[in-house]
Amino acid sequence: MAGQLKEVRNRIKSVQSTQQITKAMKMVSAAKLRRAQDTIIQMRPYAQKLQEMLSNIVSNIEGGAELKLAETRAIEKVLLIVITSDRGLCGAYNSNIIKLAKSTIAEKYSTQFKKGNVAIWNIGKKGFEALTKAGYKTNDTYKDIFLNLTFTNVQAAAQAAMKEFEEGNFDAIEIVYGQFKNAATQLFVSEQFLPIPKVENKEGSNKKSDFIFEPNKEDLIAVLMPKILNTQLYKAVLDSNASEHGARMTAMDKASDNANELLKTLKISYNRARQAAITTELTEIVSGAAALQG
Repeated sequence: MAGQLKEVRNRIKSVQSTQQITKAMKMVSAAKLRRAQDTIIQMRPYAQKLQEMLSNIVSNIEGGAELKLAETRAIEKVLLIVITSDRGLCGAYNSNIIKLAKSTIAEKYSTQFKKGNVAIWNIGKKGFEALTKAGYKTNDTYKDIFLNLTFTNVQAAAQAAMKEFEEGNFDAIEIVYGQFKNAATQLFVSEQFLPIPKVENKEGSNKKSDFIFEPNKEDLIAVLMPKILNTQLYKAVLDSNASEHGARMTAMDKASDNANELLKTLKISYNRARQAAITTELTEIVSGAAALQG
């Protein structure tokens, strides 16, 4: 009985220690989430409008097929940029992104994958470790971006991807990441990065977006396209950063609640065992006294 009491006491101490850690991690994630959320909320409208403008220009410009970054060709080689986190303890966040990357390859690029023509560039260690272990062709050049999250570092990855596409090393590039909605919700999406997606006119509508170009059209687009694509990848990374902290804060909050429930159960078990021990001792004392009197 004494051994059982000691075991329950040790479990209670262990759960209390774990709960202190989860509460501290929740507070840290909440502080980081506020900064990350403010950044992506300010960035998203700007990036979306730029992307919309670029798609409209590419769709309506004459000779759009001559633009290298908008050139649509037969898909033989594919690149996926998979953005996960560097650390765990954020619920199913990383596993959902990895699952989406695998399903995207299986559903859209199974033929290319069988030929060994699907490559993955990882941003974040968790995705790199999981996909490498699963046997995919991964690249760790940009996996440590979250250690120093700046536009310059993300721009280097975007420019490298654009160069690979222009040289014909890849025919399609997609970004797989977690889009931040709120602290408790992330949308896991796969977006086309290259070639630049075109806007399809609605049925029966011949209306085209009218742009006035100054200086000339070709020079302006040549400068504009890389900058907008850099911004698009940076937005995806910022979205992932906010999603990670939101997922971790939610996971740690649930872990703290679960620890409370477990502590209640353990304390009930401890009190029952303690009462049983006291009852047993009292019975032994009464029985001994009765034996002495007899």
